[in-house]
Amino acid sequence: MAIKSSLVLVCFFLIIAAMAAPVAKAQDESLDLIRIQGAVYCTANGKIGVNGSATPVFPNAQVQLQFGIGNVVSSSTTNASGRFSIVLDRPQMPLSTLLSSLNIIVATPLSSCNTSLPFAGGLISTLQFVRSTVLSCAPVNISNLIPVGFQRFP
Repeated sequence: MAIKSSLVLVCFFLIIAAMAAPVAKAQDESLDLIRIQGAVYCTANGKIGVNGSATPVFPNAQVQLQFGIGNVVSSSTTNASGRFSIVLDRPQMPLSTLLSSLNIIVATPLSSCNTSLPFAGGLISTLQFVRSTVLSCAPVNISNLIPVGFQRFP
């Protein structure tokens, strides 16, 4: 029941967002969105460790979506569970182009969550397409993406 009420709320907010869009789309077109979700762990590589669920998460980390190098498209902050979510309008370009051009960057130094981790450098990950979701309550197509896996960079 909670899932059904959550879906109704999501549909409601998406309909409101579509009505507030500055550029009207043709009636036969749908609203295309990209949703990027993931988690950042407080480890040297930002991945879940050998301890599995006992691996500490990285709360309050700034996560940036970058197009190319240095062009920040959107940003988010991880919650208390180390999770982040970014939703944006999908540019009119093929998904393959987006996947080869977009990166997730963790801009907050790792030493912020654990002083024994490096202060310099950061984490970067390419993205992977998971699935498309079509909401029937409004003509909305959502491309769901996740980080492939974080790596340290200088």
